[in-house]
Amino acid sequence: MLSVSAGKCQLYMAHMHADNMHHQWLLLAACFWVIFMFMVASKFITLTFKDPDGYGAKQEPLILTAVTKVEEVHVPEEKHWPEEFQPTGKAFSGNLIRQPLVHMERLELLRNVCRDTALRDLSHTAVSKFVLDRIFVCDKHKILFCQTPKVGNTQWKKVLIVLNGAFSSIEEIPENIVHDHEKNGLPRLSSFSDSEIKKRLNLYFKFFIVRDPFERLISAFKDKFVHNPRFEPWYRHEIAPGIIRKYRKNRTETKGLQFEDFVRYLGDPNHRWLDLQFGDHIIHWVTYVELCAPCEITYSVIGHHETLEDDAPYILKAAGIDHLVSYPTIPPGITVYNRTKVERYFSGISKRDIRRLYARFEGDFKLFGYREPDFLLN
Repeated sequence: MLSVSAGKCQLYMAHMHADNMHHQWLLLAACFWVIFMFMVASKFITLTFKDPDGYGAKQEPLILTAVTKVEEVHVPEEKHWPEEFQPTGKAFSGNLIRQPLVHMERLELLRNVCRDTALRDLSHTAVSKFVLDRIFVCDKHKILFCQTPKVGNTQWKKVLIVLNGAFSSIEEIPENIVHDHEKNGLPRLSSFSDSEIKKRLNLYFKFFIVRDPFERLISAFKDKFVHNPRFEPWYRHEIAPGIIRKYRKNRTETKGLQFEDFVRYLGDPNHRWLDLQFGDHIIHWVTYVELCAPCEITYSVIGHHETLEDDAPYILKAAGIDHLVSYPTIPPGITVYNRTKVERYFSGISKRDIRRLYARFEGDFKLFGYREPDFLLN
C-alpha cells in the first residue's frame, strides 16, 4: 500500500516538475520575444532619426533654397575658396524671405535673354575698361557696385563710401565729395591688375540698379541739359551744340537742345561718332548693357528703381551689411514710374524716331523685364 502511494507521489512530482519547466520555457521565450521586438523598434528609431544634426542640415535647404540659388548664380566657382575670399551674405528673415523669389526671377529672365541669339548684338558687350571704370569696389566687405547714372546711384555711392571707412555716416559726406573719385575712397575695378579683377568678379557680391529705359533718358536730359544742378557747363556748351548741329531739322531754330534732338542722336545707328567726341559723359544715357555688361558678368542682384523701397533693404541684407549701414530715406513717390510724364515727352516725337530709339534700347527693355511703351504699339 505504501509503495503504491510512494509511486503515485513520485509520478505527481515528476508531472509538476515537467509543468514548471514548461512554464519556465514559455516565460523565457516570452522574454526573448520582448527583447527581439525592442531591438527591432530601436533599430527602426535609429534609422528614422539618425543624427539630429544631420537631420537639421537636411532641412536647412527648405528654408534657404532661394538664397542658395542666388549664390549659385553669382558664384560659379564656389567649391574651394580660400577663407579670406568667402562671399558675404546672410539668411533672410521676416518680410525679406519673400524677396529672393523676385530676384531669382529677374536673374532667370536675364539669363534667358542673354541666350537669345536674335538679341545678341543688343545684350552682349566686351568687359572693357569702359565697363570696369563703372564698377566701384568695397574690398572690406567684398562688394562690387556697377554705376548706372540717373537711377539713384548717388545714394549707393554714399553707402559704399561709409563701408570703405572714408566717413562714419552717410550724413557726414559732403555732396561735392560723392562724385570726386580722388577723394571719396571708392576705387574702380579698372585700377586693379587683371588677376585681381578676375578674382573680385568671381568672388564678390555684385549688383546694380535699373529703371524704365525711356524714363531714365528723360531724367538724363532734364538733369544735364535743362536744370544742370551740379553746374557742369560742358553739357550745354559743348555736347548740346554738337547734337544740334547734326540732328536738328530746322537749323534756323535757336532754342537750346530739345528732347527731340536728343532722341534723334540716341536712335541714330551711327551715334558712336559723336559718343567718341563726348567721352565718358555719355554714361548718363548709354544702355545698361554698355555700362555693366550683364550678360558677361554674373551679378548677384539687379535692383529696380521702381521697387527700391523693397530692393534696397534686400540688397543690404544679401550683401551682409544691413547691420552696418542703411540706405538713405527715399522720398515718397519718387521711385514710381511716371507714365504720364513719359508719354508727354514722347508725344511730339515722330514714330520713326521713337522706333529707332527703341531699337537701340530694346536689349535693356527685354533683359530687365520692362514692357514696350504703349505709344509704340498704336
